[in-house]
Amino acid sequence: MDDLADFLRTRRARVRPETVGIPADARRRVSGLRREEVAHLSGVSVDYYIRLEQGRARQPSAQVLDALARTLGLDEVEREHLHRLAHRPARAPRRAAARPRPELLRVLELVADAPAFLIDHRLTVLAANRLADLLYGRPAQGLNIARHLFLTEQGRTLFADWEDCTLDAVGHLRLSAGRHPDDPELASLIGELAMRSQRFRQLWARADVRTRTHGRKAYHHPLVGYLELHQENFALPDATGTELIVQSAAFGTAAHDNLRLLASLGATDASASAVPRNEPRSAGDPVA
Repeated sequence: MDDLADFLRTRRARVRPETVGIPADARRRVSGLRREEVAHLSGVSVDYYIRLEQGRARQPSAQVLDALARTLGLDEVEREHLHRLAHRPARAPRRAAARPRPELLRVLELVADAPAFLIDHRLTVLAANRLADLLYGRPAQGLNIARHLFLTEQGRTLFADWEDCTLDAVGHLRLSAGRHPDDPELASLIGELAMRSQRFRQLWARADVRTRTHGRKAYHHPLVGYLELHQENFALPDATGTELIVQSAAFGTAAHDNLRLLASLGATDASASAVPRNEPRSAGDPVA
């Protein structure tokens, strides 16, 4: 499958003709714009645009891509994704999975009143603090959030806004696939999700891309009930795609009280099991 061609086709199909000055026609049989309409509006030849959508034209100029982005109404994230798909090298060097630095693990432990964890570009949790473990009802380290969302009943019930979460997850994985085209683990994850989840297949076919920097995140927790948290995503200043996620609640809110209750329940469980927890584990640490 040619990702650039697939992305152009799906973006073209979503553009309403009247938004680009083409009168609505009841006899129109295609959804969105026709190929020749995109070509004319973007200032490129019809033959060249058809070859782009068929995967037969390689590495179009930045000016052509920007013109297509304007015609197709792409936002900034989508525009950057379009450029990346068109100009990425045939093979990109694969970076080894980075082990979280001890300083980052200490940062997680310092966030005592909110779930906090590190995720990689595949949405796998690399390390997590105690409240994140309690939120997910299991050690979060090693958990793949996309797999949890789409393939487990616990994930289906834990996320209060499950449908929106699936949109975010698929959009994130689409971006990651563009940035890491030669990552076999990412390709395997996408293949597994596509085989086992109809919802994932439907969303993947739309070729939407998304990035999230902050926003609301709500859960239905089996022990403390509804938790409406504020999520902040902090991209680390490296090329690995790792992000620090912190999910907090304002003091005095029901969510803040429920997080404190969850922490106290976890403290009771830890006391009963007599298993000390001095610092968050990271991916790669031995698991008992």
